[in-house]
Amino acid sequence: MKQGSLLYLSREDVERVNLPMREVIDALDAMFVEKGEGKVEMPPKPGIHTRPDAFIHAMPAYIASLESAGVKWVSGYPANREKGLPYITGLLIQNDPDTGLPVCVMDCTWITAKRTGAATAVAAKYLARKNSSTVGILACGVQGRSNLEALSCLFDIKEVRAYDVYPEAAEKYATQMGAMLGLEIEVVDKPEKAVKGLDIVVTSGPILKHPNPAIEPGWLSQGAFASAVDFDSYWQGPALAEADKIATDDVSQMDYYRTVGYFAQTPEPYADLGEIAAGKKPGRESDAERTIAVNLGLALDDMATSILIYNRACEMGIGTELPL
Repeated sequence: MKQGSLLYLSREDVERVNLPMREVIDALDAMFVEKGEGKVEMPPKPGIHTRPDAFIHAMPAYIASLESAGVKWVSGYPANREKGLPYITGLLIQNDPDTGLPVCVMDCTWITAKRTGAATAVAAKYLARKNSSTVGILACGVQGRSNLEALSCLFDIKEVRAYDVYPEAAEKYATQMGAMLGLEIEVVDKPEKAVKGLDIVVTSGPILKHPNPAIEPGWLSQGAFASAVDFDSYWQGPALAEADKIATDDVSQMDYYRTVGYFAQTPEPYADLGEIAAGKKPGRESDAERTIAVNLGLALDDMATSILIYNRACEMGIGTELPL
């Protein structure tokens, strides 16, 4: 890029880069080690809320080892489904760490989807049983897809059960993801069938401040791992209390969310995922433990992924150069 310009990457451009999910997982795993060592910068994300259960957040972060600095401006609107619009939309800005100048503006839809699934995979690397082979997916939207894709990079998955409040969404998911990953995916008609008896469970519905959670105590099997991508929207308090270990990707952010009405019945986490990745606190210690990761979604995830997108796009000649 010449001085006085920046690169614009549309959603189509970002997707054309075709960054493999395994590379996103590896980048996040390395980032969480840096986070655990205190070598990153990520202030709390401020936000505005124009509709019930909707948000628009500013998410800045800096990862020195990756020379990645910037901010994501992202919105999540659950009611967009009825309007034929995506739940998550937004833009991400990459800045030059030496000068502070913006060097790239890119669509963040693909990044948000992939890095969230990758964060679940990183958590599962440390908290799930190594021989986990059965997965339950509750909510078959974008995150249901990216989470299964990411988990399939680390685990030899033999069985998948999918549940969605919209049965047609689950059927579409089973067909498309089954073909993509070479798996037989069973559509189930009750949420408990996507939880009971499975090694890994992912809940990925909309994030709600006042949910009507479906998952009851006794459903999550002994030795299972769960990723609550939707905060506690799918999980009753007593079900979460059965976990031997609950981790989160950022303790201070969870503390903040408690002050504004989320996680009223969620136990305190025993560790930050960065502490686990850096070896400062243990991950899974026995095959019998029930473990849960409540990943909130970090700007660090985005910066670890977006710098790879930006560098690869420059190498491939993808994007549009715009004057500053």
